[in-house]
Amino acid sequence: MTSDTPATFDTSDPAQCARNLCGYDLSRRAAQQVFEEACMGPEDVDVIEIHDAFSSNELITYEALGLCPPGKGGKMVDEAVWRVNSAGGEQCRMGPGGRWVINPSGGLESKGHPVGATGLAQCAELVWQLRGEAGKRQVDGAEVALQHNYGWSSAAVCTLYRAVRPVGRPGEAASKL
Repeated sequence: MTSDTPATFDTSDPAQCARNLCGYDLSRRAAQQVFEEACMGPEDVDVIEIHDAFSSNELITYEALGLCPPGKGGKMVDEAVWRVNSAGGEQCRMGPGGRWVINPSGGLESKGHPVGATGLAQCAELVWQLRGEAGKRQVDGAEVALQHNYGWSSAAVCTLYRAVRPVGRPGEAASKL
């Protein structure tokens, strides 16, 4: 979790100031911290739920999370590919080779952006994805998930989830990864 720094309100570069007021710097720092702590990077992630309260904000969030270079969020969308998963659901896959499915739940706007419940909805979706319980939304082979949530110009939270598969005989405790 990260919160504002003076950079959020630095008006010396108007373009960067606008990006930061929309959560770019907060989200970038939160993503860097979670990836560093987990010894992972965006390339290790399979499915992502991001705080897409506004369509335009979604593009800079792709950049802040390290999914694409700064200024290339629109290009990432333009290069997205549609694929059908094993359950017959269509999914928009983004990034190198269609690496990520972003907001398979439909995102916050599809839910009416339920302020306060957004993080819980994202968490539930990602847990269902990692358990293989997401039906037609299922991202085949999802093992690692990234959650991004953002409170207007105040805080950003990034969380990584990893599937834990049981080992051993039925009834034995699953090993932790």
